[in-house]
Amino acid sequence: MTQVITLLTDYGLEDGYVAACHGVIAGIAPEARVIDVCHLVPSGDVRRGAAILAQTIPYLPKGVHIGAVDPGAGGARRAVAVEAGGRIFIGPDNGLLSWAIHASGGARAAYEICNEEYFLHPVSPTFHGRDVYSPVAGRLCCGLRAADLGPAFPLGRLVSLPEPTSVIREGSVEGEVVSVDRYGNTQLSIAAGDLAALGVRTGDTLGVRLGRRQLSMPFRETYAAVPPGELVAFADSAGLIAIAVNAGDAAQRLGLPPGAHVRLSPTP
Repeated sequence: MTQVITLLTDYGLEDGYVAACHGVIAGIAPEARVIDVCHLVPSGDVRRGAAILAQTIPYLPKGVHIGAVDPGAGGARRAVAVEAGGRIFIGPDNGLLSWAIHASGGARAAYEICNEEYFLHPVSPTFHGRDVYSPVAGRLCCGLRAADLGPAFPLGRLVSLPEPTSVIREGSVEGEVVSVDRYGNTQLSIAAGDLAALGVRTGDTLGVRLGRRQLSMPFRETYAAVPPGELVAFADSAGLIAIAVNAGDAAQRLGLPPGAHVRLSPTP
C-alpha cells in the first residue's frame, strides 16, 4: 500500500485551493503523508513545473506524484496515470510529467483516468486537482490499481516536452535557459561536466554570449563568492550551470526568460 503523495501545482498560497486538495486526500487516505513539492509555479508554466518536478523526484519517496499545472483544464487534453520506476504520476497529459517520468527510468504503463467512480462529485471542469487527481491519489494509496482508472494506451502517445539540450562545438557549449527561480537565478541546460570538458575550472572567467551580447563572467562555487550586485556563473544543486546576481535578479537584468539561447566558452 502506497502511503506517500506529493503535490506540485500553480495554485499559489493566497487561496484555499491547496488546502482543498489536502482535505480530499485526508478524507480518503488519512494515513497518507502528503509532501508539498511546490505551489508557486508561475500560472500555466508547464515547462517550469516539469523542471521542478524532475529535479526534485530523485529525493522524494516512491509513491503517487500529482502534477497540476494545467492551462488546458476543461479542454480536450486527457488526465493520465503513468507508472514509472515504482512510482505513479498523475496529472494532465500536457508534458508536465514527462521529464520526471524520464528521470524515474521511463514509463512502464500509461492509463487514461476516466473511471468517474473514483472522482469527487460534482467534478469542476477547472479544478481537476481537487476533484480528480486528489481523490484518485488517495484511492491509489488505499490499494486501487492504476489499471482500474481507465484504459491503457500506447506510451508513444504520451505528450512529452522537448528535453533541454546542450551541444559542445568549436570550443564552446551552447544551451538554453531551462527555468528561472524566484530569486531570478537562471538555470541552463548546460551541465557542469560540459564546462569541465572544455577545460573550465572554478575560479576561471567565462565568455557568455546572449544573442548579440558578449559578456565576461566569473565562474565560482556560489553566488556569494562575488560582491553584491555582481553577475556570477556556478554549478547549482542539480549539477547544471546557473547564472545569478548576488543579492539581485539575473533574469531581469539580462532579459533571460526560459528558452533563451546561451553560449558559454572559456576565456584565455
